[in-house]
Amino acid sequence: MESINPNTLFAEYIKLIKQFKLPGVDACAILESRRKDIVALAAANTTALTGMQSLGQKQMEILSATMTRLQSLVAQQSGSESKPAADKAVQQALHKALSDMQELAETAYRAQADSYVVISKRVAENVEELKALLQPAR
Repeated sequence: MESINPNTLFAEYIKLIKQFKLPGVDACAILESRRKDIVALAAANTTALTGMQSLGQKQMEILSATMTRLQSLVAQQSGSESKPAADKAVQQALHKALSDMQELAETAYRAQADSYVVISKRVAENVEELKALLQPAR
């Protein structure tokens, strides 16, 4: 997948806007602010993607561990194991699966929280930039 550099894209827009000067409007400052928005959005998407990859990796680890445990239980069950011991093994396997599911939920939550932090920071910066742009010239 080809990556697009937002800085290059905005450099082209800035060149275009500089050709058309509007009195009382700092077009470059407005464009720079939008460039920062795009960069923040790209960072949030990268954070979310990293979180989803981490979640997928953890799911694969859990699946592999569960399959190994099931193979072990089937091998034990085919032996001369008593029913109470098999029930206990199944109960332990279920407990482990629930624990793993909780860990997955925490991983997803962390990924979402990290993305939210990036976006929240940019929104706060945007508010400050707008305040600065709306201040009368001295």
